Amino acid sequence: MAPPSHARPHGPHVRPVPPVHHVPSRCASKVERVSTLATDGRAEPLVARSREIADPGELLALLPSSPDALAWVHGGDGIVGWGRAASFAPDGDDRFDAADDWWAEVVDASVVRDEVELPGSGLVAFGSFTFADRPGSLLTVPEIVVGRRDGRCWVTTIGRSLGPVPELSASTPRDPAGVRFADDPARREAWSATVEKAVRRIQADELDKVVLARSVDARFDEPLDVRAPLGRLASTYPSCWTFHVDGFFGSTPEMLVRLQGGLVTSRVLAGTIRRTGDDARDLGLAASLARSSKDLEEHEYAVRSVADALAPHCTGMNVPESPFVLHLPNVMHLATDVTGVLRDDAGVLSLVASLHPSAAVGGTPTAEAVRVIAEIERLDRGRYAGPVGWIGASGDGEWGIGLRSAQVRADGRGARLFAGCGIVADSSPADELAEADAKLIPVRDALR
Repeated sequence: MAPPSHARPHGPHVRPVPPVHHVPSRCASKVERVSTLATDGRAEPLVARSREIADPGELLALLPSSPDALAWVHGGDGIVGWGRAASFAPDGDDRFDAADDWWAEVVDASVVRDEVELPGSGLVAFGSFTFADRPGSLLTVPEIVVGRRDGRCWVTTIGRSLGPVPELSASTPRDPAGVRFADDPARREAWSATVEKAVRRIQADELDKVVLARSVDARFDEPLDVRAPLGRLASTYPSCWTFHVDGFFGSTPEMLVRLQGGLVTSRVLAGTIRRTGDDARDLGLAASLARSSKDLEEHEYAVRSVADALAPHCTGMNVPESPFVLHLPNVMHLATDVTGVLRDDAGVLSLVASLHPSAAVGGTPTAEAVRVIAEIERLDRGRYAGPVGWIGASGDGEWGIGLRSAQVRADGRGARLFAGCGIVADSSPADELAEADAKLIPVRDALR
């Protein structure tokens, strides 16, 4: 994917006007264009204030039982939010640039008083983007944000005027009721047949790799209280990033890109094996995964995709020669952390636009793989495998890939679970089905 047509500053640029900070314009020439793209109208002037607070306890427990609850947590740290101070729903192939423009307008119009100055404090927006060029993406600025990082906690209020510190209290979510999963043999056989089609096209040299998604539907007797599966995911998978934006929730092990103070980081995962629960046997499986030519080939495609996308923006890039094995409770992945130092003024959404879709979620070559997905997958991915995360006023932020995830129905009484597998020339439909089943386990178990 070509680099975006414009970029964003990445360093701190909150201009002090004591005791309040105003964030100057980053893209004044884009304001007229942005106003025609915004689904909720022009960006309203906002006032944001972050204040340090005593530790409020587990972040997810503070969320209200509300569809506008927002979450991005990892190992107990992160940010959660609720309410909607502003929002924007871009679509089309320029959705990332459109969102970046809208965010520039919001930041330009806002007054920010950040007494914490940590990643995630100050003015922030949560977001989730579709995998394909279809409607469904959303960038939203909450009214309340509560965060924790490195032992410090804070609350941010965002609105048309400076608001008081809200009272924070934990509550117990309602467990899912009457959960039923629809995954009949015919559906499984149809997906295996799709894998066979993909293998034939790869063997015919149409492409090197394609990532195929499959879905399982869940039904509930009562509207789902999403806080229950979120809490289970966060406690079971603390090394993953647990998220929720507009009914889309999950726990992803893959960081698409983090931008913090000029340092760019991306965690690439490709190549998977299911755990057995026996530690000694799993160590042997991890060793075999690290030697598997099929998995190493798949992983190399994904790493090359990320490194090539970041190279125009970064200097001093570090791309390890060999992956490490990431151990999760249900599976093990080949993983590589790619890092670099930002050399231009790109913000995190510009980096997201350059990276998506990577080989890890699309395939190689990317354009051909995405075309094959559209032809044979017969599934609307929605926001599955799309970028999900947050952005701050400086342009820094964290964006993962929406994996191990589900989209809740509008009425709350159902959800669609997603998982995907990388298909290469020697892929076996039976093995890929088993891998997809393993990747569905986190959300399935969280809903039980």
